[in-house]
Amino acid sequence: MSTESQTAADYSDAFAPAVAGASGANPLVCLQCGKCTCGCPVAARVDVKPHELVRLVQLGLRDEALASRLLWECTSCETCVTRCPQHVDIPALIDALRQMARADGKVPEGTTVPAFNDIFLDSVRKRGRMYEAGLMASYKLKTGTFMQDLDKVPMMLRKHKIALLPPRVGGGGERKRLFERARSAERKPR
Repeated sequence: MSTESQTAADYSDAFAPAVAGASGANPLVCLQCGKCTCGCPVAARVDVKPHELVRLVQLGLRDEALASRLLWECTSCETCVTRCPQHVDIPALIDALRQMARADGKVPEGTTVPAFNDIFLDSVRKRGRMYEAGLMASYKLKTGTFMQDLDKVPMMLRKHKIALLPPRVGGGGERKRLFERARSAERKPR
């Protein structure tokens, strides 16, 4: 992460407070100790490490933060939070940054995280529970990865890890109202 080439016009004093408001986590208390990065299972394969991402947010470098591959590689395992002496909730920051990146159209090519998230939420919205077989089929169709992991399906069926038929769950009206409330909350300016 290099910020030496940045000009004053590249910085935004409003970015860190916006991320804090959207995530409920305060990036400004980060000490840059690097403990989050030391425990991160994906740090070795991303362009910006967790503590570096927080620093980008602290400095107001919106474009660099939203372009980070870490946003789409993070597994939300929360190892970073447990190691952090300041309890900075980096997965919450990353969730907020993912939403900002999607809103700005800055999702890098090759990532399937947004597709998975959309399919997952659609399944919960429609059925009230996750329907794994439906999720897998929709995901494969949307991402074009038809044959990947196909050899695991018989074993998953045999061990009852996935069901062929979706679960029946009531409360459709209540679920619909919940999703409508969440959608209207997203539209309100913070």
